Amino acid sequence: MKKYAPLALIALLATTLTSCELVEGIFKAGFWSAIIVVVIVLALIIWIISKVFGNRN
Repeated sequence: MKKYAPLALIALLATTLTSCELVEGIFKAGFWSAIIVVVIVLALIIWIISKVFGNRN
């Protein structure tokens, strides 16, 4: 378990640091661009969930 601890820490830091840069980039592009990106991502998530759970008869 101790062997994977540094790798897990690096992965955690890499994902948290890049998300800040992503949010900064979205807000630099403008408010409406951010709204459009959020709507597209939500629509994609809803579509995937409906495909996974929608075919149960």
